[in-house]
Amino acid sequence: MQDRHVFRLSGADNRPFLQGLVTNDVDKVDAGLVYAALLTPQGKYLADFFLAADGADILLDVAAELGPGLSQRLSMYKLRADVAIADSGLHVHRGVGAVPADAHPDPRHAALGWRAYRAEAAPETDVDWTALRVAHVIPETGIELTPDSYILEAGFEVLHGVDFRKGCYVGQEVTARMKHKTTLRKGLAQVGVDGSAAPGTEITADGKAVGTLFSTTGTQGIAYLRFDRAKPEMQAGSAHITWDSAGN
Repeated sequence: MQDRHVFRLSGADNRPFLQGLVTNDVDKVDAGLVYAALLTPQGKYLADFFLAADGADILLDVAAELGPGLSQRLSMYKLRADVAIADSGLHVHRGVGAVPADAHPDPRHAALGWRAYRAEAAPETDVDWTALRVAHVIPETGIELTPDSYILEAGFEVLHGVDFRKGCYVGQEVTARMKHKTTLRKGLAQVGVDGSAAPGTEITADGKAVGTLFSTTGTQGIAYLRFDRAKPEMQAGSAHITWDSAGN
């Protein structure tokens, strides 16, 4: 995958360093791939990524567009920690079906197959990843996941991207408050789409804004909705949008 960048975090402090920053328990890398995010102190999304153990090192697989900013942010937090952040030179390979010996199942959902980190560039595949994401309401970096996102509204708990028992991390207080003290009034949901509308099109119900349409494929899409205002029948530009609140 040319749209991903893989960093290598080495040094004696690499695990405790990440453990104090990211939303998931870094020690889970001993059992497989870990999906996590880095947040602002206010609990908003900065980047999502995968972590994998490679001997004593940690590989960090992130969208290429976020790589430079994430590396800079991690370096800012590093201070005197014994951690080196470098380009791994590895490439992300993805597939569905049987998991190769050098690969890891995608921790977000079984339908998303596997990921592997290899020295050679990844070949093109004929897998419709967007269709798989939409079918299971999996947010994508830069589409559903933006700097305005709160990870629980983006489904990170269902996607195994946050651990509420691991202790403190950046943005933990806001995330924990959303988990334990409130009912989510906004979030991602699967909707029916009849017609064409570009990602980012506003969704309206009875003439009032109730959300935004993002990824679409065929007659389905992922939308960010305000649940208390959304209706079974809505509009996104010229497209007719349907939503089953019972399935949310």
